[in-house]
Amino acid sequence: MERDMTRGNPGKIILNFTIPIFVGNMFQQIYNMADTIIVGKFVGNSALAAVGSCGTLMFLILGFLMGLTAGFTVVTAQHYGAGNEKAMRQSVASAAVLSAVMSVMMTVISMAMMRHILHWMNTPSDMYDQAYGYIMVICGGIAAQVLYNLLASILRALGDSKRPLYFLILAALLNIVLDLVFIIAFQMGAPGAAYATVISQGVSGLLCLVYIVRKVPKLHLHKEDWRVNWDLARWQMKIGFPMAFQYSITAIGTIVVQTSLNILGSVAVAGFSAANKIEQLFNQAYVALGTTMATYCAQNMGAGELDRIRKGFRSGNGIGIIYAVVTGAVVFFAGKYMTGLFVSENVGVITNYVDIYLKCVGISFIPLVFVNVYRNGIQGMGYGFLPMTAGIAELIGRSSAALLASRVGSYAGICMASPVAWVLAGGLLIVMYLWIMKQQEKRRKPKEVQGSA
Repeated sequence: MERDMTRGNPGKIILNFTIPIFVGNMFQQIYNMADTIIVGKFVGNSALAAVGSCGTLMFLILGFLMGLTAGFTVVTAQHYGAGNEKAMRQSVASAAVLSAVMSVMMTVISMAMMRHILHWMNTPSDMYDQAYGYIMVICGGIAAQVLYNLLASILRALGDSKRPLYFLILAALLNIVLDLVFIIAFQMGAPGAAYATVISQGVSGLLCLVYIVRKVPKLHLHKEDWRVNWDLARWQMKIGFPMAFQYSITAIGTIVVQTSLNILGSVAVAGFSAANKIEQLFNQAYVALGTTMATYCAQNMGAGELDRIRKGFRSGNGIGIIYAVVTGAVVFFAGKYMTGLFVSENVGVITNYVDIYLKCVGISFIPLVFVNVYRNGIQGMGYGFLPMTAGIAELIGRSSAALLASRVGSYAGICMASPVAWVLAGGLLIVMYLWIMKQQEKRRKPKEVQGSA
């Protein structure tokens, strides 16, 4: 169901749009959690550490592509907000072509470079084979991941956040079943979890496609929509590539953290991995809020509703801060009790590692709100480069903290790497937002004067 976000109460619209995305993101985390739980319980801590260490690489590769697809469809949302259906369809066709080309390129490059990357990351020898097998399957299934993310982004650009959720729920359930079959029944180890993830993601993408074909006539593309429009493609790439690089910059920072962590051994890696999975469950709301802000700001930018954009940022911040305070307290005091879901060996030792990590991030959720609200909102307004510079600040903060901590062997210091990054990036993004709004006001004043003359 399409939704025009240029009318109605901004706070209510943002909240109602965010909830289905949040639930969908939670189910997407269930993909990974199912992998982690089943691998940790039935294969062992080395395999658990392998899956965890690959999480950063998955974020680098798939995050880049998620940023691309989200960026390409910002243009779609702006055209939808402006009421230009022809331009909207052309942007969808262009996004599909660009996504297909990038999928092929990323598949080839990532699979060719993977051994070198794992060695560079100081991957411990006792988990190397499992890590390599897992990440190679993920890389081989990049097209399946892109299919879902592109089509889900297109539906969200039209204000529909519920249908992608429904298909993701079905895929998450399928993933759990396939995990059990591949890991327990077929004894495939960590690579079995990867196969389950790729197949399930592909199914969710196909379901999105079937729904669009059957139920969304506005997205039925005509022959002329597929004609190459280089101006349109350049516009999409101008937004999409900075968004993709933003994800990549963040991922590079997490890889530096993972590399620093690997020096401390597989037990520390397993503890960090389990804690990260717990954190990600709570953090999906911030990701969902960011996705909502991108769509909301894109539609209202297309409609020229600057005041609604300003109100949307205030509402997004308010919703995020309330959530951050509540969940931060839960994570700080009770998060460690979820450790038993992921490990069956050295539970007591690993729980201590988990507790340290969760206490570090639990007190730092409010800056994470600002990072997601302002970064994605600014991107939705059509600014790609500026948020990327905030990502560079995030990279510097996260990498510096992790490297300094690793030199003295401080696990707690490594755990503080992300909070440091959030504070730096969040502060910079707030400054960017204030500057952008001033610039937009200046551009509109001459038009208002002309209109009144």
